[in-house]
Amino acid sequence: MTNNAVLQLRAERLARATRPFLARGNRVRRCQRCLLPLKSCLCDTLTPSQAKSRFCLVMFDTEPMKPSNTGRLIADILPDTAAFQWSRTEPPQALLELVQHPDYQPIVVFPASYAGETREVISTPPAGKPPLFIMLDGTWPEARKMFRKCPYLDHLPVISVDLSRLSAYRLREIHAEGQYCTAEVAIALLDLAGDTEAATSLGEHFTRFKTRYLAGKTQHPGNVTA
Repeated sequence: MTNNAVLQLRAERLARATRPFLARGNRVRRCQRCLLPLKSCLCDTLTPSQAKSRFCLVMFDTEPMKPSNTGRLIADILPDTAAFQWSRTEPPQALLELVQHPDYQPIVVFPASYAGETREVISTPPAGKPPLFIMLDGTWPEARKMFRKCPYLDHLPVISVDLSRLSAYRLREIHAEGQYCTAEVAIALLDLAGDTEAATSLGEHFTRFKTRYLAGKTQHPGNVTA
């Protein structure tokens, strides 16, 4: 099965590492594609979908290496998803070229309350070109840092998604109401953009991933930290 952009980024990050990456659960034998415990591997359940919308993940440092990362799920379902390592001063040239691609309308995905007064904020994707949803993928403090320190994205509009239900994501601690995991937000964005089939496929994939990930954890399932 072909690696997606997030897995390729993970391989690049591992190749640069000077010491082992020891996340929680590092002693567990994992599938090197879905990063779930071998007994819980869900690779055989993957069914890629298609959408007019496209996603671009800008990922903080070790985020691609974490088994709990859900940005990877987007790339599982939508193979044209792009993924880049975040840099404040030296963004990848391929990222800059994608943002400037004439076939897409690039939009930064982030809570509207963090946008400055002069920043354009929208609640639905504009008509016309397919949206390129740029998602800042990391822990909440990391995502805020990326949002503040991405000068090459400052000219782009911001879209904010308000999910009207409690987050289903219990793999990590949610720090405040209105903060959701990357996959949940992507599902909502696909719905907003009219890509309902892809939204359904990603939702089903996320549910399977969440169930198997939590089943593989040794701690009590009520613990929301990971």
